[in-house]
Parts: sequence; structure tokens; C-alpha cells
Amino acid sequence: MANDNKQGKLYLVGLGPGEAEYLTGAAMSALQESDVVVGFRAYIEQAGDLLAGKELVSMELGQEIERASKAVELAYAGRVVSVVSSGDAGIYGMSGPVFQVLNGLDWDGINPQVETVPGISAMQAAAALLGAPLMQDFCAISLSDLLTPWTAIEQRLKAAAQGDFVVALYNPRSRTRQWQLMEARRILLEHRSGKTPVGVVKDAFRPGQQVTITDLEGLEEIAEDINMVTTVVIGNSTTYVLQGHMATPRGYRDK
Repeated sequence: MANDNKQGKLYLVGLGPGEAEYLTGAAMSALQESDVVVGFRAYIEQAGDLLAGKELVSMELGQEIERASKAVELAYAGRVVSVVSSGDAGIYGMSGPVFQVLNGLDWDGINPQVETVPGISAMQAAAALLGAPLMQDFCAISLSDLLTPWTAIEQRLKAAAQGDFVVALYNPRSRTRQWQLMEARRILLEHRSGKTPVGVVKDAFRPGQQVTITDLEGLEEIAEDINMVTTVVIGNSTTYVLQGHMATPRGYRDK
């Protein structure tokens, strides 16, 4: 399947929140070098003028494997291809589907070349806007049960709650998934106070950005405003609110 005349290359690019100032120099270089850019339609639109003159392959949500397959096909044909994700490509992004496709093709690790270009994740962007909530051990949990059984997600939530981890919730709520966020809240309330600070960040560093600090008790009141472009950061037993910012000390001895 490989083209012996020209070696292709696959860049797995994290676009960060979307604004050009939060795009890394390495990501910019990868996009400039690429002949083709493959991604979810909204992410292609998000990159805007950065992709001028490039061949663009845009697809919809739910077509992750199709996007990955097309990108790999183009790279095997000797093209330089960027597969773009918002945030970081390796955190709930396109790196996984691309490696899944390569694995199915018995990729030799040489052609095409594969390079991951990290980006600012949604969790990092949300934390920056909130203050300093990720100063101790933390975890990220996606509440989407489209690909992961809810029983597995529930187990992870219970473990994070018992372990007193700060928890960043991805994909907290959508038009078709209404109950998962409140169920996650119920599980966490079994192990931590209702006054535990919660940061809710929508469209971080994008037009329409909203930053709200509440607590586990108050989360229910604003749940209807939470959607797929929202990251919810739930503090641990040491997290506190200071002048409109959410912070976790570096260690329990700082309490």
C-alpha cells in the first residue's frame, strides 16, 4: 500500500482552544508544511486563515475512523497530512483513531512518519481561567457513554471520588445525554462536601467564553447551561475559592 517513491508524513495536531495566539509554534509549522488538513468540520473552520491554500478534508462528528482512514490513505500515498483536533490531539482527540487505523494496516513505524504535536487541552484552558485548581493529583473523565459503557465511567467516578482527586469532566452534557452530569455529581457527593468548589468553563478562550464558579450543591442549578463545549472542574477536599478564583494548594500540608 505504501508509495516507495515518496515517504508520507502524518502530523497529529492539537489546535488548542482555537485562537491563533494559543496555537504552538510547532503546530503552526506542521500546518504550514502539510499538503492536506483533515478534521471535523468545526475544527477546520476554527483554524480559518491558517489553512489557506491547503487541501481540506472535513467530516462530521461520529466520523472519527473515517477521518483517520482518509488521512492514513493520503499519507501512504506520499502526502504530508495534518489531522487536527481541538485542544490536544492525544486527549480525547484524533491520535487514538489514527493509531487504530495504522495498527489494522500493520504499519511498519517508518512510512508514513507519524509525529504528534501537542496542544493546550480543554482541561488546561479551563484551569487557567479558573485560577489554580490542578495543583494536586487530578484526573480527566469523559461522561460520554457513546463509546464507553456507563458502568466503566461510574467505576472511574467512584474511584476518583474516593481518592480525593480533583476531577475534570469532559463531554459533561449534550442534547441527547441529559442525566450523566447529575449522576456524576451524586457519586461525588457520597465522598465530598456539597460546598466543594466547582468551576464551569464554556468556550474557553473563544467567543462567548463563560466562566462560573459554584459548588457541588449549586451545580444542579446551572446544569441546563452546560453542554459539549463546557469543561467542569470539581475540586477536592482542599480546594478553595479566593476572590473569584478557584485554587487547590500544592499539598495537604498547605491546608
